Amino acid sequence: MSDDLKKAAAEAALALVQPGMRLGLGTGSTAKHFVDGLGAKVAAGLDVLCVATSEATQAQALGLGIPMSTLDETPELDLTIDGADEIDGALRLIKGGGAALLREKIVAAASQRMVVIADAGKQVATLGRFPLPIEVVPFGLEATRRATAAAIAAAGASGDLVLRKRPDGSTLLTDGGHFILDAHLGSIANPERLAALLNQVPGVVESGLFIGLATAAFVAGPAGVQVYGDVAAKRG
Repeated sequence: MSDDLKKAAAEAALALVQPGMRLGLGTGSTAKHFVDGLGAKVAAGLDVLCVATSEATQAQALGLGIPMSTLDETPELDLTIDGADEIDGALRLIKGGGAALLREKIVAAASQRMVVIADAGKQVATLGRFPLPIEVVPFGLEATRRATAAAIAAAGASGDLVLRKRPDGSTLLTDGGHFILDAHLGSIANPERLAALLNQVPGVVESGLFIGLATAAFVAGPAGVQVYGDVAAKRG
């Protein structure tokens, strides 16, 4: 059922795509449905140029014949469509479950609009139930972990910081060659303050808190797809 809802949200967002657009393509199970749908439209003659947020999405898009670029070649995008691990009523997000948070944030920030696609299970009243991914450089990991824990405490939150591993037990490496610390916080009362404090920690590359980036969201539930925000609004 959840996969059907993800597909419904992705298909609804396809209606935003217009010929000639420069698109950012997200990463994850819901974004994968969007890329599949976009590939079908490209095969039918749609003219777009896209930038991927991960190596996995890049490979999927190329396999579908979608014209791809990079942010060096195409530094300004019209629209990014991406999923989320959590989304609250203010369109604040937690992302990074797929370990692509850094590239996802860079692409979203280069876009005039970021529209989120998700199933209703991703909606929360307060962010934090999903562990917050924090991307860090491998050098000085323990020092960075301690400073990160202190920043979390200063923001009024607490919880375990767990180094993300692969199924075989090895440390996960992001596409950028970094590690991920997952912060199991349960609740984040002040996401803006936490994001600001984490950004001050040397060794932290980026956090999975996406604040002020999403302009709208398509959220699919049993009653259909609900639209939140303004799908036509461009970020200031």
